Amino acid sequence: MSGRGRLALCAFAATLMAAGALLPLVDPATWIVQAAVLLAVQSGAGALVRRWSSARALTVSAQILVALTALTVVFARDHAVAGFLPGPSAVQRFGLLLTAGADDVGQYAIPAPATDGIRLMLVGGVLVIGLLVDVLAVTFRSAAPAGLPLLALYSVAAGLSGGGASWLWFLLAASGYLVLLLAEGRDRLSQWGRVFGGAVPSRAGRGPARPAAAGGPPAPVRTGRRIGVVALGIALAVPAVLPSLSGGLLNGTGPSGGAGGGMITAVNPLVSLQDNLTQPEDREVLRYSTNAKETSELYLRLTSLDDFDGQSWKLTERPIGDVPEQLPRPTGLSGDVSTSEITTTISASDAYEQVWLPMPYPATSVETNGRWRYESVGRTLVGDKGQTTKGVQYSVSSLVVNPTRQQLADAPDAPDALTREYTRLPANLPADVRSTAARVTEGAANDYERAVRLQDWFAVEGGFRYDTEVSSGTGAAAISQFLKNKEGFCVHFSFSMAAMARTLGIPARVAVGFTPGAPQSGGVMSVGIRDAHAWPELYFEGVGWTRFEPTPTRGSVPEYTRPEAPAGRPSTAPLPEESAAVAPSAQPSARESCPPQARRLGECGDTEQQGVAAPTDSGPPFGTIVLVAAGVLAVVLIPLLPLLWRLRVRSRRLGAAGRTPEEVTARTLAVWAEVNDTAWDHGIVPDESRTPRGTAERIVRLGKLDGEPAEAVHRVAGAVEQVLYAARPGPAAGLAEDAARIRAGLAAGAGRAGRLRALLAPRSAVRVVWAVSDARAAVTTRWADRRRRLVAQWSSALRRPSRQRG
Repeated sequence: MSGRGRLALCAFAATLMAAGALLPLVDPATWIVQAAVLLAVQSGAGALVRRWSSARALTVSAQILVALTALTVVFARDHAVAGFLPGPSAVQRFGLLLTAGADDVGQYAIPAPATDGIRLMLVGGVLVIGLLVDVLAVTFRSAAPAGLPLLALYSVAAGLSGGGASWLWFLLAASGYLVLLLAEGRDRLSQWGRVFGGAVPSRAGRGPARPAAAGGPPAPVRTGRRIGVVALGIALAVPAVLPSLSGGLLNGTGPSGGAGGGMITAVNPLVSLQDNLTQPEDREVLRYSTNAKETSELYLRLTSLDDFDGQSWKLTERPIGDVPEQLPRPTGLSGDVSTSEITTTISASDAYEQVWLPMPYPATSVETNGRWRYESVGRTLVGDKGQTTKGVQYSVSSLVVNPTRQQLADAPDAPDALTREYTRLPANLPADVRSTAARVTEGAANDYERAVRLQDWFAVEGGFRYDTEVSSGTGAAAISQFLKNKEGFCVHFSFSMAAMARTLGIPARVAVGFTPGAPQSGGVMSVGIRDAHAWPELYFEGVGWTRFEPTPTRGSVPEYTRPEAPAGRPSTAPLPEESAAVAPSAQPSARESCPPQARRLGECGDTEQQGVAAPTDSGPPFGTIVLVAAGVLAVVLIPLLPLLWRLRVRSRRLGAAGRTPEEVTARTLAVWAEVNDTAWDHGIVPDESRTPRGTAERIVRLGKLDGEPAEAVHRVAGAVEQVLYAARPGPAAGLAEDAARIRAGLAAGAGRAGRLRALLAPRSAVRVVWAVSDARAAVTTRWADRRRRLVAQWSSALRRPSRQRG
């Protein structure tokens, strides 16, 4: 295998080994197989182009084109031209997937599900890193800077996992980088006509060849290892200083803290998964049995959203603690309201992972195994330290609250603190939301009548249509749009009714969870992902948080909101809507497969991982993530710019030997310039007034060189005199090797601080400033000359010759 072939293979392996750090973030980890295949295709394309062309731009362009084509085939085949070419439709599809992926990243806990959006971000990111590594290490033959993309890949993974990336992934990434460095060193030395461990010729060709100095590997190997140690040290430090990002995948599993304390973060449970948009079938997520006489109102509640910021309804950050044996009595529920206690035994599917435990509301006690914490305001149980509902079996005792219409109508005012918190509205709430709420409830005698009128207006009287094709959002402006178009589904109805109730001074929030599901044989109820639902809860003092159902054709209308003498409505509670589950159900689901728009707005509940879906504001947008990643790269890259510049200059100067006399001369002088700059980096300021021989003696004296490094300085100086003064200069072998010996000798005598200074802040890097200054002066001079010429031309044109008449 050729040197470039080995480098390309090592670059591929190093990228894939660094990408392993991302494996714990997503489940299942099958995306790595896709990434490996596409990365191999991309690397192979570069290898093929290099076989018949040395044009670097052509190689990189071919790799980019092949990578885009491969991504199109995998992620946007139905939108591609001829099934594989990326066209405008495919680009639009990529944009949608990346947006959805950014939403999912902002919402999901680790490990997040491998949605199409997340997979595109992962696979595409690995391809981008792989391309950068291949371009630097193989195309430009500079493996040391290729560690930066690998560093970025590992650092992002470590940062997202809270700095807790496994040591195994760190070792894999480190090993991949070191292998890449060693492969480049071997390839470069093979071009010089030497391999590691070969014999060292004697000075000026006199005497027998001597073996390499004992006591350690050759200088290029030692240098490569030092570069690797520095870069890997940075890799350990960067995750510790990454900015803290909250929410979803960017903040672990949600709750934090030890026993008896901690907080539940504001991770929104209303998440949609793009990869399930085309699923034709419902899937079971929960099964339960209960001793309740009526299951039509047995909603399984996850949590409640009580913070409306104008963009979406969110979960307020709350303190969490240990789960008490007996949960406290629900807030606001008095002893005058009729209640009965029921017991429900629930088992979650292995395909359903959720950090909130679905329970009937209000629960009074919970028997379950695992690491669960209790949030008292929302009366929810949330998983701690990776605990999810996957395969969990538990039993819940809960109250069935049966308030009368009169008790709700006579409810006194809620406490001031509760009213202030749950009637808070954003400043950008459109005026028509308030005016519509006032118009619909005009003439109502109390808050109960106002709430019922709002519910009935949405569900029956207002002309609203349940439509899963609606693509509007859930912010303040979207509510106004929904009230005008009167088309939407559960998130629109629940969010709008809660916002309108708040305009009327009624404390309100939005609950998310599941409708009761469908009955199965043996008295078991089956809940599918399409039973996911959102509904408003309004607060009435004496009764507490009370469910309402404004969404038509979904769930059940509570008994306490029905008129005593129903007109045109059934006198009994409607049966719960049935869902198509994995087990045979008594009746198939009445709904068709959920379209994409419905999935994005959360009606379908189409996520195996979270169970509830909606188009809410999903944490940091993709642009923010990109800016953070760019900032991390800048923090790492800017201090390393002098190092990278010196490595690049050294690589160019010590390149392959020339063949023609002109090339031999140019290469010998380049090696001499590298020797002088290396000495400068170690504190020996160049003196251009000296001859090569005088300069060599000065470097040996000030650098305290002896033995092999001193001989190497004189050999290079002799080669320079040959090309400058000899009639027919011949090529000198081993100049690049001599430069490496000189560098090792100077470093050995400089001490640790001097070596770090020479590596990370080389003094010769000031040549960049000089070059920029010279270029600026040249541009200024050219512009001044051009301006003088233009002025002269215009002056000549304005002076017209006089006309003489004969």
